[in-house]
Parts: sequence; structure tokens; C-alpha cells
Amino acid sequence: MMDRWILIPVFLPVISGVVLLLSSFVGHLKGEPDYGKEQDQRRLHLFVGVILILSAVFAVWAAFGGEKRVTLFYLMKDIPVYFHIDGISRIFVTFTSIVWVAVGIYAFAYMKHEGEEKRFFGFYLMVYGVIVALDFSGNLVTMYFFYELMTLTSAPLVLHNGSREAIMAALKYLFYSLCGAYMGLFGIYFLYQNCDTLTFTPGGTLNPILAQSHETILLIAVFAMLIGFGAKAGIMPLHAWLPTAHPVAPSPASAFFSGVLVKGGVLAAIRTVYYIVGPDFIRGTWVQTVWIVLALTTVFMGSMLAYREKVFKKRLAYSTVSQISYILFGLALLSPQAMTGALLHTIFHAIIKSTLFLCAGVFIFDCGKTRVSELTGIGKRMPKLLWCYTFASLALIGIPPASGFISKWYLAQGALEAGAGIWGYIGPAVLLVSALLTAGYLLPVTMKGFLPGKETLCREYDTVQEPVITMLVPIAVLASLTLLTGVFPNLLTDYIMGLVSGLM
Repeated sequence: MMDRWILIPVFLPVISGVVLLLSSFVGHLKGEPDYGKEQDQRRLHLFVGVILILSAVFAVWAAFGGEKRVTLFYLMKDIPVYFHIDGISRIFVTFTSIVWVAVGIYAFAYMKHEGEEKRFFGFYLMVYGVIVALDFSGNLVTMYFFYELMTLTSAPLVLHNGSREAIMAALKYLFYSLCGAYMGLFGIYFLYQNCDTLTFTPGGTLNPILAQSHETILLIAVFAMLIGFGAKAGIMPLHAWLPTAHPVAPSPASAFFSGVLVKGGVLAAIRTVYYIVGPDFIRGTWVQTVWIVLALTTVFMGSMLAYREKVFKKRLAYSTVSQISYILFGLALLSPQAMTGALLHTIFHAIIKSTLFLCAGVFIFDCGKTRVSELTGIGKRMPKLLWCYTFASLALIGIPPASGFISKWYLAQGALEAGAGIWGYIGPAVLLVSALLTAGYLLPVTMKGFLPGKETLCREYDTVQEPVITMLVPIAVLASLTLLTGVFPNLLTDYIMGLVSGLM
């Protein structure tokens, strides 16, 4: 009976989101008279705030409350929709919950500017429940089911403002994500025929006798799954939805997308390679080589495109394209050190990139500025915010003692020790070049923000001040975590290394 408690963080936010969408909450709508708005907003924020906290607490409590498993129903006699909490579940649901709560609190103030609060928070709550279900999935079919639901429930966050650009961006997001998911489904059909079970098992469940006689088609199937699920993670050439969706989505949605939602593709890749087919099946094959090449290409090209981009949120979107492929590169090396680095970077990137997108949201919210060149001297008006941005930037670049240095160190060490031939040397070189490009596209905002030189602020900045506390505190908390997890990494690193040791 106690195992059924893990259903609370799944169904509580989903049901609450549906109730919110169907309720009489009005929230703040553009163009409406002020009468009754404040009361509606207080009711809306109280309701959403309670669900935010309760859902996150139940999710983390369920994750760390011991081994739990529960079957919802059976699609077929041997394929249940099934939840099982393991080490990977705990990692993903923890950073998801931290980012979700922080972004949700930030959104209380931001969505007054954007409008249609009730609709935004309704879908925002639903997406969290679906992602928790994805994290808790106990087999490949359950994971695929909630992977598709994650796409469908998150698309309204992209088209939130209803403009033509937003609608087209949402359609592009749906097209890329659904096509990628169908490639994953193609692979699942073949794995079902050649695996002893589709239940996630460390080391894999591929039947060695069947695998030997169907090796070619199984390698094609696994490759299709890696590319298909990689679409959500922004791997090239299926990355184009990210820089299209982020500039039009509300900044809280962008933060959650970049920090958490794209990790759905990472989770699917981990489950496929390390829990179903097993790393030994693809080690040394063309699948591993192509996966490494695509990941490194994406790391470099994403950084280069971010460096050249002038629109701030679009620059951060290209940065996400690059940084997620750091993780995919670590996974593709199939070594304990590299996978440790990949999982660390999964956590650190979620916190760092959410911080950066929330900072970008403040620039839009308070200043109406979307381009990097327009932020000259902004540090004179918003020093606290720009320091938070700077700390997160240093972490993403990988400058010690910030968190990004730890994960990149493990990735570089893993590449050198993985026995991947020339790629073990090319990989660290690409990561180093990418780090330099990352400094080139993030730090100019800090330098010109604090030291504008002969240029001065426009008069329109004269009234600009630090953001309201409900926006600044979540940013400050996340920025602090980017440093604390780098200064005190041992607990997290030891846990991940213990988990990884059971997968190789």
C-alpha cells in the first residue's frame, strides 16, 4: 500500500493543473480592468504555490523513501504501465523538483507581464506530474508513454502568447519531438522481440542468443532510438526547434525547458543503452562511433552558433544545444568516469541554465531588452542580478570552483580513459574549445554590464531597479547552488559513482 504513495507527485500536479484550467480563477489578463485582479491573483498564486511545494516534497520523499514500485494497469499481459524508483529516478526527480519550484515562484511576478496566468500555470503543473512519471517509469513502454505526454503537455507553454511566431515555433517543436519519438518507437518494436524483458535492469536485458542472430537490425534500431530521443536533447541535425521555441516562449517556460525538459531525451538515452540493450552491445560498433561524432559536432557547432547570435535568449538556446551534447558525449563513451561526468553535468546544467534564462527574463520584464548589445551598463542598475548571472556563467564555462568544472573534469578524464581511440583525444580538445567559446558568448554581458566604458545607459534605464523579491530570490538560490555544488561536490559525486559502478 505504501508504494502507491509514489503516485501522489504524479497525479497531484496533473489533476491540479486540469482543475485550474477548468476553474473560475481569472488571474491577470491583458487589457482587462483592474477590478478584482489582485484578489484573483492572490487566490491563483496561493493555489499554485501550495501545489508546487506539496508536489515537490512528495516527489523527493517518494524518491528517497526506499525501493518502491507500483503497476497502474496492463497494456498487454506482459507489458504493464509500471513505476519503479531507482538511482537514476532519484537524480532526475530531485533536480527537476528544485528547478520546478524555483521557476514557479519566479513566474508569479513574471506572468503578470506576460498575461494568461491561469493557462500558463495549469499546463506548468501538468508538465511536472508527467515528468515525474517519466522519471519514475519502470520499463521502456511506460517511459515512452510519458515521453509523448511530456511533449503534448509542454507545447502550450511555447505557444503561450498566441502570436504567429509562437504558433509556428510550437508546431516545429511538436514535429521534431513527435518524429523523434516515432523513431524511438521503431526501436522499441525490435527490442521487444529480442529482450528478455522491457523492465529497466542495470546492465541490460538483451537476449544474447537473439542479439547475435539479429545484430545488424538491432544496431539500426538502437541508433534510431538514440537519434530520435536525441531530438528532445537538441542533438544535431534535430536541434532547430530549440532556438526557434525559446525566443517566443515566456522566460519561465524557457528556463524549465532548457533546464529540465530537454533532459527527457538524456534520460531516454540512459535507459535505452544502460538498462535495456546494455553498454557492451554497442561498445566498439559504428553506433558508438557515430553517436560520439554527432555529440562532439553538436558541442562545437552549438557553441559557435551561440557565439555568433545577438538575441540573448536565442544565444542561450544554442548554448543548451551545445551543453546537452556534453552529456551525450559522456554517455556515448560507455565508461564509468565519463558517465559520472555526464550525470553531474545533467544536474549542474539544469541549475545553471535555468538561472541564466531567469536572468534573461528579468531583462525582458524590467527593461524590455532582448538583444545582448542593449544590456550595456545594466550592472549599474541591477548589480545583484548581474552577479547571479556571472556566477552561473562561470559555472557553465567550467571555471573552478564552480560546479561546471567538476563535471567537465570527469568528462575529460573519462574520454582519455575510455579506450575510444582518437575520439578520446579529440573529445577533450573540443570541450576545451567549446569552453572558450562559452566564455566568449556569456562574459561580455558581465563585462559590458559592469564596465560600459565610454557608453552610458539610455535615459529609459533611469528608473530600472533590481527585480522584485519573488524573482530575485529564486535566481539567487539557483546561482548559489551553482557554486555550492562545485565547492562541496563529494556527496553527490560519491552517490553517482556508486550508481554508475553497477551499470558497467
